[in-house]
Amino acid sequence: MTILLTVLGIVLFALGLLVSIAWHELGHLSTAKLFGIRVPQYMVGFGPTIWSRRKGETEYGIKAIPAGGYIRMIGMFPPGKDGRIEARSTSPWRSMIEDAREASFEELQPGDEDRLFYTRKPWKRVIVMFAGPFMNLVLAVLLFFGSAMAVGFETQTTKVAGVTTCVIDQSEKRDTCKPSDRPSPAKAAGLLKGDRIVAFNGERVSDWNTLSDRIRATTGPVTVTVRRGGEELDLHATLLENRVLKKDADGRVVQPAQYVSAGYLGFESGREVVPLTFGQSVDRMSDQLQAGVESVLALPSKIPALWDAAFDGGERKQDSPVGVVGAARISGELMSVEAPPQTRLVFFLQLVVMFNVSLFLFNMLPLLPLDGGHIAGALWESVRRHTARIFKRPDPGPFDVAKLMPAAYVVAGVFVCFTLLVLVADIVNPVKLT
Repeated sequence: MTILLTVLGIVLFALGLLVSIAWHELGHLSTAKLFGIRVPQYMVGFGPTIWSRRKGETEYGIKAIPAGGYIRMIGMFPPGKDGRIEARSTSPWRSMIEDAREASFEELQPGDEDRLFYTRKPWKRVIVMFAGPFMNLVLAVLLFFGSAMAVGFETQTTKVAGVTTCVIDQSEKRDTCKPSDRPSPAKAAGLLKGDRIVAFNGERVSDWNTLSDRIRATTGPVTVTVRRGGEELDLHATLLENRVLKKDADGRVVQPAQYVSAGYLGFESGREVVPLTFGQSVDRMSDQLQAGVESVLALPSKIPALWDAAFDGGERKQDSPVGVVGAARISGELMSVEAPPQTRLVFFLQLVVMFNVSLFLFNMLPLLPLDGGHIAGALWESVRRHTARIFKRPDPGPFDVAKLMPAAYVVAGVFVCFTLLVLVADIVNPVKLT
């Protein structure tokens, strides 16, 4: 059964990957057609075509390798200064430029002169190139809000999952009581497994972080109100000071572990799947986007550790970059863990959300051949033309993005090398769920 669930998780992730890519390219396709640009091809995947169908002027298809996708637009680059599309040069860098220019016109047909990408105003080209990543962002937001508000996330609650017998300094990392240990305030007060704490010292509490903060800030006699068997009972406890794990402002344990002195009651909080409110969903999605930006910016600094994990047997950290293979493996593990079906579904959807957020952020980098590189070229053209108009200079014309193709090949080469490194690490030393 575990194997079947693992395979199911991998298959579901592959389908999620295909849908995300198709959705991305649909953004480019729909806006290109909206602005009258001819689009001969819309393809999901790379490599050999396994299925295609022509509808109107566009061929729609699926290719064998689900590692990306593309649409082919006519006239991505303007002709050279001499007006020629084809030219030859002995310079390898110049040849790259000329090959790219020629490829963007290779399916030019009579009547396409007014349907070329580069002839559209810069703001229209920005919309066409931004529409793809934006679709990934939209999909990520929809999936996140849908799963967060309809199902929710497993979180700590004020329900009592267990009561400790004695007070143990958490820095000692032991579970067995010693004769010298003080009795647990919770046990002495009569707190029982299954109780739900609804008030602390007369103030209502509904979430774990609020309750935890109030317990930590208090020592001495307190009144703990619990709901037990449909009734609310007041229990009287004397909180003691203890060494406990330090938490950050969001209630997460600080890593590496640090310890502080704080008030201590002595019980284990339960975990339940709790739907988020709209406001909580906005905050959590914002945190996820911020974490995504920080992860992208931190990628170069993680390459040495990734290399060690791939080739030198180093530790593969939980925040290590993962590729399609690693993400598919994680999806398989998620589906096979012992958890309620709705919890596994939310975990899977969050994996697809993170993938789409990554697609959005990567494609917005102002580097060719990424969408952000074309956006930067269109914006630079707009700046040049507006500057020329202000100073009454001749129109400089379209910015020739094809001249940046040598740099684009370098960027593509770096991405390929990084992808291969991540692939090796995902195979020989994968990130595993804890």
